[in-house]
Amino acid sequence: MPGNEPEELPIFTHWVQFLEWLLPATERFPKRVRFTFSDRIDNLALDIALDLVEARYTRDKLPILYRLNLRLEKLRVLLRLCHRLQYLPHAGYEHAAKSINAVGKELGAWIKERRQQQGN
Repeated sequence: MPGNEPEELPIFTHWVQFLEWLLPATERFPKRVRFTFSDRIDNLALDIALDLVEARYTRDKLPILYRLNLRLEKLRVLLRLCHRLQYLPHAGYEHAAKSINAVGKELGAWIKERRQQQGN
């Protein structure tokens, strides 16, 4: 029933918006790197979306949030390398970096909140 669904987390909404940009962007990578960089980046980004869902509905969130943070860092590294190898134009890299950093800040705040709740 509409209206009974839980509200989406802002971090999840921001990540989905980023995915809507990222997936078409990686499709434009050269064919010779589609099965290396494109697939790896796409799968990592989709795993982040699934981890966000898992974190929302799991009681012990911190291990998932730490895993999310690690995946974000891996994605940053891959996108930086794609930019250096000129598979991703500068404007695209800049957009990706800003989007990932914004989500990273939201994730950092979520981790901090959970640590405080657990007394860590």
